[in-house]
Amino acid sequence: MLAGSSAFAAAGRLNDLLAGFTAREIALLLADWEFCAREDQWPPLLAPNARPWRVWMILGGRGAGKTRAGAEWVKGIAQGRSQFAARPLSPIALVGETAADVRDVMIEGVSGILAAHSRHERPRWESSRRRLTFDNGVIAQAFSAEDPESLRGPQFSAAWCDELAKWRYAEETWDMLQFGLRLGDWPRQLVTTTPRPIPIIKRLMNETGVAVTRAKTRANAANLAPAFLETMLAQYAGTRLGRQELDGEIVEQRAEALWTRDMLERARVASAPPLQRIVVAVDPPASSGKRADRCGIVAAGIAGDIVHVLEDATLESARPAQWARAAIALYHKLSADALVAEVNQGGEMVRAVIHEADPSVPVKEARATRGKYLRAAPAAQLYEQGRARHVGAFPALEDEMCDFGADGLSSGRSPDRLDALVWAITALALTPRVAEPRMRRL
Repeated sequence: MLAGSSAFAAAGRLNDLLAGFTAREIALLLADWEFCAREDQWPPLLAPNARPWRVWMILGGRGAGKTRAGAEWVKGIAQGRSQFAARPLSPIALVGETAADVRDVMIEGVSGILAAHSRHERPRWESSRRRLTFDNGVIAQAFSAEDPESLRGPQFSAAWCDELAKWRYAEETWDMLQFGLRLGDWPRQLVTTTPRPIPIIKRLMNETGVAVTRAKTRANAANLAPAFLETMLAQYAGTRLGRQELDGEIVEQRAEALWTRDMLERARVASAPPLQRIVVAVDPPASSGKRADRCGIVAAGIAGDIVHVLEDATLESARPAQWARAAIALYHKLSADALVAEVNQGGEMVRAVIHEADPSVPVKEARATRGKYLRAAPAAQLYEQGRARHVGAFPALEDEMCDFGADGLSSGRSPDRLDALVWAITALALTPRVAEPRMRRL
């Protein structure tokens, strides 16, 4: 298994290993799933004395190799290969979004079950009966998620469910399938899907007996057109769509949050215009160490009446000297006009720490007199009015923004990135100024 291949590559010995092989031998080796599979494409290992998983869910981006992993898994359990099953499992349910998807992607596709077999061992596909028959007698039956009732009655030892997040009747089809998985001593199922924040996906991720692996599109770069990957990453990396479709992430938002994903996507731009002022805002943690809050560090500038968020340099568990150096480095990198530092927790200490690192940096103190939600609401209003832009993507910051409601973050953690953003926006657009310095281009 490429647990083995990864080890060779990491040790720099893969080329040496292949040097003595003929072209035909190399082709055979690369066709061997045990050699070329990535770790995220291999069935989860069972810990000693642990209860076996009943669902293995691969959450992956487009082109991440999910279909190939599913096809090889079906092949492995049908043949009873030791890494997959103790003995051949039959019958197997193959469930896709539509009947055409099962046929064209899961079975006949370029990464499907037929392609995963060499020509001499390929199972017999009877399209009219929606059935695959393997040489050893194992049967795999095709089902469409458009017809949940078709799963009422049949029984199975295993199932492969492809693109569950796209199923029209996801809950109904899933429920019917669970009633049918009742054969053998370990009925199991594989789910391969690009995730969406739908109830069934979120529920499965939190259920016991569900093993989750993740696969990013870029992990499968060797099997993708270079121009495709380059274009997709340049255009979508870090955006909501890119995080979902390329990185296989579940990107959520709270209904009562001040910001929405659509609002942030509308605010996204590729570059900033000449800016009149730039500030680096710092929200220092009240303590330091491993359990300390993050130190929010966000840079933003303003052109006319439009704020442009430039960078999120927030640090995890940083000591005062560390976050001061990081904020000052960003200040100099952007030729900013000032550091804006929240001083409720540290007071004079905050200014002293910054000046100890660089006494030339001007520090503007920000003191909170209202709660976080009330402070953040005017900043969110600027986004509603189209007066705020994100130069690029800031996934961690945007996650906080779309999770921040009247009771704070759903996790209960401090919204450190968001606090720093609000201080920057407040200093640039929500605080009256007498005069504006010259325009600068980044």
